[in-house]
Amino acid sequence: MFSSSLCPPIYWGRRRRRMLPLIVLLLHVSAVCSDSHSLRYYYTGVSAPGSGLPEFSIVGYVDDREIVNYNSDSGRYRPKVQWMEKMEDGYWEENTQRSKGTEAVMRHNVRTAMERFNQSGGFHSFQRMTGCELGNDGGITGYDQFGYDGREFLALDTQTWTYVPTMAQAQISAQRLNSPEEQWGERWKNYLENICTEYLKKHVENGREDLERRVRPQVKVSGQEKGDTVKLHCQVYGFHPRAVDVKWMKNKDEVHSYETTHVLPNPDGTYQIRVSAEVTPKDGDRYSCYVDHHSLEEPLYIVWEPEKSSVWVIAVVVAVVVVAGIGIGGFIFYKRRNGRQDGHHFGRILRLQ
Repeated sequence: MFSSSLCPPIYWGRRRRRMLPLIVLLLHVSAVCSDSHSLRYYYTGVSAPGSGLPEFSIVGYVDDREIVNYNSDSGRYRPKVQWMEKMEDGYWEENTQRSKGTEAVMRHNVRTAMERFNQSGGFHSFQRMTGCELGNDGGITGYDQFGYDGREFLALDTQTWTYVPTMAQAQISAQRLNSPEEQWGERWKNYLENICTEYLKKHVENGREDLERRVRPQVKVSGQEKGDTVKLHCQVYGFHPRAVDVKWMKNKDEVHSYETTHVLPNPDGTYQIRVSAEVTPKDGDRYSCYVDHHSLEEPLYIVWEPEKSSVWVIAVVVAVVVVAGIGIGGFIFYKRRNGRQDGHHFGRILRLQ
């Protein structure tokens, strides 16, 4: 039994999520339900390659699995999981050339965006996220979102299939995309309903064993006393897929004031998260960590016992894993090349004017 609250779409109609900073955007784009699958591409260009990031980088995801990667340092479009090597001959070279073309356009876009904001130097980033999600009922959800310096710049309204500027500097771009000559919204609709979903189904079929595996979480609860208060920690790790619901409960009520880390990847492809809450225990209070995950038939309630420094609950016997460093991926999209398209390229690359 898994809470539906873990499966929010990125977009529903006109409601849009604010563009998050670079790393956070990569990690928290969506929480995909176990019975649905998503194909998402991200691309980013930065103004200062010396910052430690490539000038341009690409990353593609199916659900929570990185499947492809490109950056201006390597200059190659490469698979990130073994099952992507099943793609047809010519796929990697063709997409390498497309990505090189996208890289040139992104350099232009970064410079143009800086001019729009009257900026002549410093570190700046221009990003795009686009993709589709196919629900277990056959329903399609899509998103196409632009960001500048971690803030949403422009986004597609999937009710009207028009682009909506979210800051004054994006109005010129929105007018161009929505013009009768461009009609990018209609182009994207075709991409969503035909190209994106076609490639999503193909990737899911190739990687089904990997994408749909279930690994039960391990849970550790502990408490640090600070006078009359106690800082409770609930560490959940070793689980797959990524979507998880973790919270502290006081008796039968949820503790609403808490701190949480992001869901972080482990080297073995599983994930971990820690949720903490500062409480003032009284006689009769009973605190427990609630964990719900696709691998569980019923949620776990792990009770914190004050007389013990920690309580371990082993949900499955697996090795303890170390948190992997968060690699900064890049972001992808699509470009017309001799009239052909694939799963992440459609129409022409947006060139800011």
